[in-house]
Amino acid sequence: MSQLIFHVDVNSAYLSWTAVKLLSEGRPDLRLIPSAIGGDKDKRKGIVVAKSIPAKQKGVKTGEPVGLALRKCPELVLEKPDFDLYRKCSAKFMDICRKYAPALEKYSIDECFLDMSGTENIYPDPIALAYKIKDEIKNTLGFTVNIGISTNKILAKMASDFEKPDKVHTLFPAEIETKLWPLPVGDLLFVGSATAEKLRKSGIKTIGDLARANIGFVKSILGNKMGQMLYDYANGIDDSPVRTSAREAKGYSISYTYEEDITDKARAYREFLALTEKVSSRMRSDSVKAYCITVTIRDTSFKTNPTRRSSPSQQT
Repeated sequence: MSQLIFHVDVNSAYLSWTAVKLLSEGRPDLRLIPSAIGGDKDKRKGIVVAKSIPAKQKGVKTGEPVGLALRKCPELVLEKPDFDLYRKCSAKFMDICRKYAPALEKYSIDECFLDMSGTENIYPDPIALAYKIKDEIKNTLGFTVNIGISTNKILAKMASDFEKPDKVHTLFPAEIETKLWPLPVGDLLFVGSATAEKLRKSGIKTIGDLARANIGFVKSILGNKMGQMLYDYANGIDDSPVRTSAREAKGYSISYTYEEDITDKARAYREFLALTEKVSSRMRSDSVKAYCITVTIRDTSFKTNPTRRSSPSQQT
């Protein structure tokens, strides 16, 4: 095998990390009861950022207002986010991964890629090794992870999203047809709800449909760049390396949810200015400039209305 990649993904990271801390204080395990991590339940600006499986079964969704989640599940136990705790837990589980991997890429605070290529003499059974890493994290730190195994990053990440929690899955090229292609097209990485709807309306309902479609037809729906990328992913094609150094930021963003509707235009402009200054200060500290600016407005029904202003020829 020329390349071997693991994708390690913490199960319900924020909720799991909070649960482990509260367990040490004698509190019930949040993972076993309807619970969520979110903001102040008395203010609409609080949203659900993580939820337990019992909460999911009650209809609670990540990203929805806390008030709506409580209407669905009045017994919901709500805890506020603790990002200092999350950073510490993230560092600890990645330190365990580094003990085994020649190269590690931190993909986000709760997931990473391990390049295990060339380790077959040390670890002849990659599946056994994945179980060893998974179990060490669980027994040492108290929370669980999923590990996906394949020959490239896209397939390893898709594998880790299979049945959860506390599982190891493979998705090697020979398994694509049986494990990947039957899945809904919306399950493919980077296929959002709007893209999935476009594809479904064009008769592409599964990942297999996308993989077998005419590439020209796919590009006519999604555009050349996005169409080619998703077509490749559906066929298990990905040559991106595991990067041990941080990647240069390609975008800067900021968002805020207000406690009440903003209907006054003058106030809206003031809020835009405040958000602009915050994100601009980060850009100035990194000595970068922007050439495409997007303002996204989401209403109380969660309908998103983006407005894009692009000036490719002149940086601002």
